Amino acid sequence: MLGRSFVGLVVPRYTQEKASDLSVLILRSSFFQTQNARGTFHNRLKPSKLTWTAMYRKQHKKDIAQEAVKKRRRATKKPYSRSIVGATLEVIQKKRSEKPEVRDAAREAALREIKERIKKTKDEKKAKKAEVAAKQQKTQGKGNIPKGGAPKGAKLGGGGKR
Repeated sequence: MLGRSFVGLVVPRYTQEKASDLSVLILRSSFFQTQNARGTFHNRLKPSKLTWTAMYRKQHKKDIAQEAVKKRRRATKKPYSRSIVGATLEVIQKKRSEKPEVRDAAREAALREIKERIKKTKDEKKAKKAEVAAKQQKTQGKGNIPKGGAPKGAKLGGGGKR
């Protein structure tokens, strides 16, 4: 109800008033259980800062019932070794037991080999480009005659619809 913890249940208060000859039972409902709660709500005080509210007690862990119940944690499962699709158990154990220096050396060797392979492919591409460029220069050197019949210049002819 309105997000405030000192707001209680709606407490009906019955009052008897006389209206002409009939006794009329008028129902007046108040939103708060106590006058203290009503005053603090209307003064817009935060319930988390008032020590007597349920919200304060919950935030500051004053509730005894909750304190007694502690969460139980499951025992964590210990990892165990087994073979994986790419490697047998022996291979995995061997890799796990090898020293970091050996592992680093193997890694560097693999990187070196990859870099050499990339360098080779780049050199091959450069050689192919050089061959293609040489062929193009030979073909351009033989024929300096333009393929089009008329020389390029100002275009003639009126220009279409206006």
